[in-house]
Amino acid sequence: MPPESADILIVGGGPTGAALALALRCSGYSVVLLEARDSLTDDPRPLALSYGSRLILERLGVWASVVASTPILSIHVSQRGGFGRSVLSAKEAGLPALGYVVSHSELQSALQHVLTNCFNGATVLRIEAGEESARAEFSYRGNTQQIGAKLLVLADGGRGLEGIEGVTQQEKDYHQCAVVTQVKAHAPHCNIAYERFTPQGPLALLPFGEKLALVWTTAPQVAEMLCGLSEALFLQRLHQHFGDRLGAFTETGKRASFPLKLKYAITPTMQRIVILGNAAQTLHPVAGQGFNLGLRDAWELSEIILRSAAQQLGTSEMLQVYRVRRRLDRYGGIFFTDTLLSLFTSDSAPLRTVRGFALAALDALPAAKRFLMSRMIFGARG
Repeated sequence: MPPESADILIVGGGPTGAALALALRCSGYSVVLLEARDSLTDDPRPLALSYGSRLILERLGVWASVVASTPILSIHVSQRGGFGRSVLSAKEAGLPALGYVVSHSELQSALQHVLTNCFNGATVLRIEAGEESARAEFSYRGNTQQIGAKLLVLADGGRGLEGIEGVTQQEKDYHQCAVVTQVKAHAPHCNIAYERFTPQGPLALLPFGEKLALVWTTAPQVAEMLCGLSEALFLQRLHQHFGDRLGAFTETGKRASFPLKLKYAITPTMQRIVILGNAAQTLHPVAGQGFNLGLRDAWELSEIILRSAAQQLGTSEMLQVYRVRRRLDRYGGIFFTDTLLSLFTSDSAPLRTVRGFALAALDALPAAKRFLMSRMIFGARG
C-alpha cells in the first residue's frame, strides 16, 4: 500500500513522471509515484525523441534498454502546392542523429524497470495544497486514502487540470484531428523524416523500423472518413496527398484519430504544486516538440530540487526558480508550434510564395539551419 506521506508525490507514471522519479532516486528524498492505469507498457504508439531527450535518458541510465530506436538523420520540410523546401541534417548539426523514433511501450518498460515506489491502479480523486504540504486523495485496490507531500508534481496529462484550485488554463481549438498509423512505402525511408505542410494541416512521416509513423492532420470530418476507408483507398489517398517522393504506399496498420487543441496552464506552479509535461502544456504535434519539452521540464525540476536545501523543498522560493528557468523554453515551444501552424496552413497565394522563399533561404543559410536545429533539439536556450 502507498504510504500516508512522502517528501515528493508524483501523480502520473508516464514517461515524464517516471523520468522525474528516476532523476530523484538518489536524492535522499522519499518519492512516491501514483498512476491511474494498471499498465503503461501496452501502448503501441511511436514517440519522436530529440537528440537532447536521448542525452537525458542516458543520464537516467535507461537509454541502453531502448534497443528498437530508429535514428532520424535528416528532416525534409516542404509545402504542398508551392515551391521551396529545406533539408535539416544531423551532419550539419554536428550530431549523430537529430532524433529517434521509439516505441512508447519500450520506453515506458525501460523506465518502469528501475522505478521504485510506483503504484499502478491508483486513481487520484482530489488534490489540495496548504502552506506546509499538498495532499492527494486517491482510490487504490478498492480503498480510498490520502497522502501528503512537501511537493506534489502533477504529470498526468490525461487527468487534466479541471478541479484544481488556483490553476488558470488557456485553450485554443485548432478544429483539426490527427490521423495516426504506421505505413510502408515502396521506397526505403533512409532514415529521413518528412514534414509536409498542406492547407488542411501538416503531414508528418517518421522512420520507424522498416516502416513510417504517420501523423496526418486534417479536418475532423475528413479524419473520420480516412479512418473508415479500406486499406487500398487510404493508401491511395495518402499517396495523392503526400506526393511521389517515396513512391506508392503499400501497407498500413490500424488507424486512429484524436482532436488537436493547444492547452496550457498560465502558471505551471502554485502553492506546493508543480505541473509538468502534457499536464502543463499540450501542443500541436507539428515539429514534434511536446514530449521533448515535457522531458526537459522533468530534468530541470530534478536539477533544481537537487541543488536546493532540504527546507526549501516545495516552497514558493523554489517554485519561483523553476518557473523562471522554464519560462523561455516553455513559452518558446508554445509560440513556435502555434505560429508554425498558423503560417503554414493558410492557403493565401502571397503567403505561399513567402513561405517558399523562406524555406529556400533557410536551406541556403547553414548558420540559420544550425540555430533552428539547436533550438528544436535542446530547447529555446539551445
